[in-house]
Amino acid sequence: MSASTSSGTTDALGPDPIPGSELLAALLDGMDAALCAFGADGTITHWNREAERILGWSAEEAVGRPGFAGWAVRSADVGEVQGRLMAAMDAPGRQVHEFALLRKDGGRVLVRMQSAGVRGADGKPAGVYCAFSEVHAQIDLERSIALSEALFEDASWGVVLVDVDLRPTVVNACAARALGGGRTTLLGRPLAELVVQGVEELEGALQHVLAEGQPPAPTELWVTLRSADGDRRRCWRSGFLQLASPLAEEPVPLGVGWLFQDVTAEKLAAQEADRVRFRSNQLYRACRSAAECEDPMEAATSYLDFALAGFADHVLVDVLVGERLVRAAATPADAPGPCLPVAGGGLPLRYAPGHPALQAVDRTGSVRSSAGPGAEAWADERQWPKGSVHALCAVMRSRGRTLGVVTFLRAAHRTAFERPDAAYAESVAVRVAGAVDLAQVLGG
Repeated sequence: MSASTSSGTTDALGPDPIPGSELLAALLDGMDAALCAFGADGTITHWNREAERILGWSAEEAVGRPGFAGWAVRSADVGEVQGRLMAAMDAPGRQVHEFALLRKDGGRVLVRMQSAGVRGADGKPAGVYCAFSEVHAQIDLERSIALSEALFEDASWGVVLVDVDLRPTVVNACAARALGGGRTTLLGRPLAELVVQGVEELEGALQHVLAEGQPPAPTELWVTLRSADGDRRRCWRSGFLQLASPLAEEPVPLGVGWLFQDVTAEKLAAQEADRVRFRSNQLYRACRSAAECEDPMEAATSYLDFALAGFADHVLVDVLVGERLVRAAATPADAPGPCLPVAGGGLPLRYAPGHPALQAVDRTGSVRSSAGPGAEAWADERQWPKGSVHALCAVMRSRGRTLGVVTFLRAAHRTAFERPDAAYAESVAVRVAGAVDLAQVLGG
């Protein structure tokens, strides 16, 4: 127990008041920082347990000594150390010093000490109190504070602190931009207000961290965000940290630290590279297969069977006979299946003016089209299989002539055709056109 030279007074705190000296001793011993005090003559008057832990000297050994001379400071440093400490008695505010003190076992420890003067009831200087800690511990604390400030101000990663109710309590600038709000406007709002799709996966990850602890590796989450310009789909590489109170006897969850980085561009680039690689491989396989076909139309449909994989649900081949388009080959309209020549073909298709296939012929290029409301009627009007909601018509050209149109169709479970899809469809149509041209030459 730490000792004090003052006897203290009894305060009226109820029927069983705690003596002032015992209360003071308990407060001093409960502090996380080492604390000592000097009287006006430089004598040590107070010494707590943390000071004993750092230097090894007990309160009984320290209290009553005339300063640090001869035991806690090297003799060569006594004058400077004692002078700077006692000077705080007359200086305003707190003074900060770094000293090398001696431990009881003879070792040296560098401490950072804050000292301030104490005045008596008459207003005159009565002594100095000093709070100190090991410099490395202080530096660790300062680093932690600096890290926190940097994360919440300048970090290129999004950082969000989420409470146990899964509501943001602190949001850094990067996270606020990613979530589409201000750092203060996002606080306390349910995540479902910010994330349109993917919120279940995000909240599930946060709940797991609260219950079980952080996952061993970052997690990639795809989310769709609501914004003034429409919904935005993003991929966030996320790490999670369970936050627990350091002051509780047992870990008490305070929430989750969520760190994330937007990797949408990286993931889309990787997906596109995978898609190009797959499609190139499919074209290679299609060419190998078509080279073994004796019938040119069989070669044409072989190209299309390989092209359909992962690309579309249906394909139609319409060839020009005169100025009208005639169905030459197609996949089954009611179920998945291979592309096969149409038996008994030759009847012109009754495409209405403005039909995407006719537009492709007129433009000598590709035409993309998607259904709006009433998708079933949209497909029926264009004589396409039911359930089709996205179309891509690529013109077939060979020897400087337009031979017809290849139409790829997608159902509602797929996304609309995009420009890279049109380029792929055109490369397939060129190969199909060569086979159809050969079939027409051989057929006379």
